[in-house]
Amino acid sequence: MEADIFKYHKAEDALDAESFQGEKRKVIQPASLKDPRLEKLKEALVDWINRSLIAEHIVVQSLEEDLYDGLVLHHLLSRLGDVNLSVEEIALTSTAQIHKLEVVLDELDKRLGLQDGGGIKWNVKLIHGKDLLATLHLLVAMVRCFQPELDLPSNVKVEVVVVEVSKSGIKSDVQIEVLTEESEADSDSLGRTEREDPIERLLKLDAHKVNTVKKAILHFVNQNMAAVGPQVADMDKQFADGVILLLLIGQLEGFFIPLFDFNLTPVSHSEMLHNVTLALDLLNDCGLQIPNVEPEDIVSQDITATMKVLYPLFKKHKAK
Repeated sequence: MEADIFKYHKAEDALDAESFQGEKRKVIQPASLKDPRLEKLKEALVDWINRSLIAEHIVVQSLEEDLYDGLVLHHLLSRLGDVNLSVEEIALTSTAQIHKLEVVLDELDKRLGLQDGGGIKWNVKLIHGKDLLATLHLLVAMVRCFQPELDLPSNVKVEVVVVEVSKSGIKSDVQIEVLTEESEADSDSLGRTEREDPIERLLKLDAHKVNTVKKAILHFVNQNMAAVGPQVADMDKQFADGVILLLLIGQLEGFFIPLFDFNLTPVSHSEMLHNVTLALDLLNDCGLQIPNVEPEDIVSQDITATMKVLYPLFKKHKAK
């Protein structure tokens, strides 16, 4: 992994391991750089900078390439924070750029309430080194401070490799770095997803994935029904009268259902309904509660309801 990290940076930024020996650096994984949420965040920040500095005729195209010398950050601080710093307008040499960044970032950290150094995710070396992660953290913090009403993309996270170089070698660890927090809408959506029945989530997937699960459940049913006799070929229809469902429950849970308790050859809708109602009651007695399923749903050949009944049995007994 270490070789891949440095190979990537060699192509992008010519990372020099000796330049940060004894330090820890966070490197965004190449796959995360293609994340649509990260792209939207970068676009939103570029747009924010250009709108903020339109009067100065400053146009930013790349966060990685256009902020390292301190010019843009200097103008943003002046425009948004009404701060006038005694620094040269354009710093051409590396030394001058670093000095300018030191002055600008020191003032910015004070404005952001971070002058004690705690929790700061950027520094002069990182910004001047065109470190995208540090630059993003800084700009997001500036937005939150100076224009909190700006609606940045929420819940933006990237996978990073934390690299530590020492005389004994290179250590690395993969972590998730949060750039923007979840919004209330994201939290509500996550809550709905977590509360949603697993079968309802399954049925929203591609058809071939749904069919794969249906085949697995069908194989499980027939494997456990082999000793009794009936085999299932059509999951949508053959559970509608409740007979196979009752026999399957008896086989899996290890008890015998007296024949006088149900209709072995139901012919009417009421007989089918009686069988299915008994099956759902038995499942409830076994501790397998089936939410949002009525006996009528199974009798009417509702495949979602049928799978909601079979899935808990499959999940509980498949290991056996």
